[in-house]
Amino acid sequence: MGKAVLPYDVQIIDENGNILPPGKEGEIALRLKSTRPFCFFSEYVDNPEKTAATVRGDFYVTGDRGVMDSDGYFWFVGRADDVIISSGYRIGPFEVESALIEHPAVAESAVVSSPDPIRGEVVKAFVVLSAPFKSSNPEKLTLELQDHVKKSTAPYSYPRKVEFVPELPKTITGKIKRNVLRDHEWGRT
Repeated sequence: MGKAVLPYDVQIIDENGNILPPGKEGEIALRLKSTRPFCFFSEYVDNPEKTAATVRGDFYVTGDRGVMDSDGYFWFVGRADDVIISSGYRIGPFEVESALIEHPAVAESAVVSSPDPIRGEVVKAFVVLSAPFKSSNPEKLTLELQDHVKKSTAPYSYPRKVEFVPELPKTITGKIKRNVLRDHEWGRT
């Protein structure tokens, strides 16, 4: 993502508003000085609880998770509500999607959490296949994609569930609507 730009003091913080050291994942937050910067929104309409949740201690919480390295560069992990917690491991969907897209069978992918009775949540990948792979054996291709992700990321990050779909839900600007997939997966649609 780059470095913070003055006059903003950007930090990675924990759930209590404490600044985390370089290399530790947390929430990306901007320090609120004596006055709230003019460019920040003022509130969520008719939702004071959600508005209050944007402030933690001296910080405005962006809703993004990230890591700051020792040189002060920020690395995006994912939206806080997109992060998957499986057996205590925090898994960012972006990392899994990046690994999947490197495989020639994958034209597009979206990764969300899926309920699991043992792990709480598991990684589920919705995959749009590239043309040459559309007639592939789905079980064999699932295993191949899982193995590919295991080699590219932490072994616990691979998608334990894979669903091949003709297309992904998107906004008018082409951004994938992970919330639609997540709501479907959790039975909220």
